[in-house]
Amino acid sequence: MTDSTIISKIWNLANVLRDDGVGYGDYLEQITYLLFLKMADELNKPPYNKGLKFPRLKDVEGKEIKDGDICDWETLSNKRGAELESFYSQLLRSLSTEKGILGQIFTKSQNKIQDPAKLLKVIDMINREDWALMGADIKGKIYEGLLQKNAEDTKSGAGQYFTPRPLIKTMVACVQPKPMKTIADPACGTGGFFLAAYDWIVENNKLDRQEKEFLKNYTFHGNEIVANTRRMCLMNMFLHNIGEIDGNSFINANDALIADDGNRYDYVLANPPFGKKSSMTITNEQGETEKADLSYNRQDFWETTSNKQLNFLQHIKTQLKITGEAAVVLPDNVLFEGGAGEEVRKQLLKTTELHTILRLPTGVFYAQGVKANVLFFNNKPANKDPWTKEIWFYDYRTNIHHTLKKKPMMESHLEEFIKLYNPENINKRRETWSDDGSTKAGEEGRWRKYTYDEVITRDKTSLDIFWLKDKSLTDLDNLPDPDILANDIIENIESGLASFREIMETINAND
Repeated sequence: MTDSTIISKIWNLANVLRDDGVGYGDYLEQITYLLFLKMADELNKPPYNKGLKFPRLKDVEGKEIKDGDICDWETLSNKRGAELESFYSQLLRSLSTEKGILGQIFTKSQNKIQDPAKLLKVIDMINREDWALMGADIKGKIYEGLLQKNAEDTKSGAGQYFTPRPLIKTMVACVQPKPMKTIADPACGTGGFFLAAYDWIVENNKLDRQEKEFLKNYTFHGNEIVANTRRMCLMNMFLHNIGEIDGNSFINANDALIADDGNRYDYVLANPPFGKKSSMTITNEQGETEKADLSYNRQDFWETTSNKQLNFLQHIKTQLKITGEAAVVLPDNVLFEGGAGEEVRKQLLKTTELHTILRLPTGVFYAQGVKANVLFFNNKPANKDPWTKEIWFYDYRTNIHHTLKKKPMMESHLEEFIKLYNPENINKRRETWSDDGSTKAGEEGRWRKYTYDEVITRDKTSLDIFWLKDKSLTDLDNLPDPDILANDIIENIESGLASFREIMETINAND
């Protein structure tokens, strides 16, 4: 069976189950459980003979039932009818109490396919393929397709854990990670940055045995607090041949912001979750639930704040080795917010070399109303003088219009940025902007540098810098298509509403 046939079969079944009220997210969960069991079964047979052990069914106290069925693929695939549905539900509950990777994959697992006939269809579809022999690129393509489809399903809210792949690949192409180096993502979602970095390293290096081993088992380190997203990330890694099915998990379930775990990395690539405030839900004296701001009191942070984005930025700085490099997606508020935001920016300019900021357009992320940027910076040792000498800005927002469906951002749209970024030597760059006609683009140039002195004297040390003219304000004859304009309006309204919600939450919290 060809790759495209397998992919279309999986999609067709997803649509059939959708009619029964099983959303893409639920379907993806079930596919993850079943694929894991099937691949483990294949790896227990020749020529692999892994010897992976699965427990028997457990009672409500989590103890194995003496003569209970074994919770593996062979037992599951031989059940039929109501017995199948009942055994599958018990299997999920039993495996969720296991330790290590097995437990992480099946944490909080539930059967969402109540119809035994349809469950059997999914099992049969997976059973027909030899997944262990299938190329990692094919398995990965199938699973990444499911993840993207799930992200597009706006009702599920899964889009917040899925960074658009063209943006991830652009960031990786700029950083160009090297073999035998460690890569971290403190909010790794479904593992997009890890996969892109893996592909980059494999495609741009002739790896020896030691380098391959390091890449597979020791390169990647992440945090993901949402159990379902962490499960998808682990499965995504396995299908792309990263990590061992019976090895230690490299995805930590803890909130990365709680404390500095002491580990330092060569690269941090991240898109921390959107939403300005860190908060937790509490029950007040009246029995009503309300959100309380959550601040992280850490000695290694420059500022104590409830702003989640500023906390992630400070945490990422801590995570880097002295020679470490970072590329991080952050919203506009990180560039202009006063108070803690101003102090964090000043410290970042002083203690690291913040050399590049890519300004992104709206219509790129699955979460609407997001105005974001990518900050590229290199960590440095302690020094009395600021390490940042000049910051290069690429304005890919002004007069740029993207929508997720009709005009999505592609890798080709950011090719010019990668070329101007000049990954081989970031100290040899040339502006495309000029005010004296010395460059071809002149005042229309999107690539412009600002010195440290120019930035530090700006109000609140704001990095929210634009210089291009918005053509929609002046050229009324060449406006974008109505659907793009409508999308821009929606994005701006969503962004405004999000800001108002934060203000209201702050007011209510202070009442």
